[in-house]
Amino acid sequence: MRFGIFLLKRLLHSVFVLLGLSILIFIIARVMPGDPARAALGPRAPEWAVQRVRESMYLDKPLYAQYYYWLRDALHGDFGESLVTRRDVSTDVKEFLPATMELALFSGVIMAVFGILLGAISARYSNTWVDNVVRVGSYVGVCTPSFVFAVLFLLAFGYVLHILPSIGRLSPGVTKPPVITGMIIFDGLITGNFHAVGDTLWHLIMPGVALALGGMSQEARITRSAMSDNLKKDYIAAERAQGIPERVINLRYLLRPSLIPTVSILGLDFAALLANAFIVELIFNWPGVSRYGINAMLSKDLNAIIAVIMVMGVVFIIMNIIVDIVVTFLDPRIRLGAERSK
Repeated sequence: MRFGIFLLKRLLHSVFVLLGLSILIFIIARVMPGDPARAALGPRAPEWAVQRVRESMYLDKPLYAQYYYWLRDALHGDFGESLVTRRDVSTDVKEFLPATMELALFSGVIMAVFGILLGAISARYSNTWVDNVVRVGSYVGVCTPSFVFAVLFLLAFGYVLHILPSIGRLSPGVTKPPVITGMIIFDGLITGNFHAVGDTLWHLIMPGVALALGGMSQEARITRSAMSDNLKKDYIAAERAQGIPERVINLRYLLRPSLIPTVSILGLDFAALLANAFIVELIFNWPGVSRYGINAMLSKDLNAIIAVIMVMGVVFIIMNIIVDIVVTFLDPRIRLGAERSK
């Protein structure tokens, strides 16, 4: 019952957050320089045709009226027509979003597994050469943007060594599985097309690792710091005094409480993968919603810009809720404290 109330409150808060985000991004998109109607039709289009497009987008009305019409249609799942693809924006998002989610899930697994693993190893061998190597590598990973790694990987493994495929989701000649979720790996597993699954994983390595390195480095640093702090706690000394093996202490009593700050940041880093994927998807010609969004920004495609950013906002909110749920299970004190406060 208490968990249901907590979840309901978070969902209600999320509605107001999304409403505020929609107002903010709508205003920013509308005040951007340039005429989207003229950009859509080109410089040689007659003025009457441009004016008709303006009227269809309600650009001839006050800003508050424009937002009202947009919100009314958005609540019915209609985000308008894309000025670039000439299709419904909702159709474009449904088509391109699964590719980005597949890339983000692949990167998220790498980020979580290797970030926590490297942080635990660094804390276990604190102040040794192993710890120094992990810490220096983490600093480099945090300071270097994802697109820099993407370009380096593309040059090294794609064009010099010819080890990994450079662009796209599938190699030519590989049959794409029927669309169920839109994510080729899951669709291939469901339909038994394992050749497509393997080929997609092969294509995911370079963009997925490039996208994950920044977050992975941050998780490693946070995990290492949390474990190093918890190693000094009295309960760890008491467990060692009782003769509990070091491996059991590290895995059962030290790692779990140390994961609380890591999980908190991990959820936000996973949501940020969608935003960080803009340039990475362009570099590897990955047909995702992030690449679609940056093309929309370059073309001042207002409806597409707002829809893509709203999708990012929904993912951030979902990940925040998931993080809160996971943290309460990692540390029962948080759950008990919330119950006592009631």
